[in-house]
Amino acid sequence: MQEKPDAADLLATARDVVLQELLPALPPEKAIAARMVAAAIALALRQAAAPPLVEADLAALAAEIRAGRHDPGTDSHARVLAFLRDYARARAEVSAPKALG
Repeated sequence: MQEKPDAADLLATARDVVLQELLPALPPEKAIAARMVAAAIALALRQAAAPPLVEADLAALAAEIRAGRHDPGTDSHARVLAFLRDYARARAEVSAPKALG
């Protein structure tokens, strides 16, 4: 059992401090760096909260796709397409959630 606050709570608090207290006090030329730190903390929080991605040999899958093994009309096309969509969405939810709308 972990004590509170846990690492996620501490990171969220640190992000709030950067954005609410430090950023307004910084000179304008340091604002981008502070926002970058806040964005990195937010990304770390999303990564920590995300479920693990399905383990797959993506290099082998890419080679199979290039070889035409999963082209439309093959038995595996729908399965591979669904996997790639789910994988891309899971990655985007962590790295670029705004891109998903």
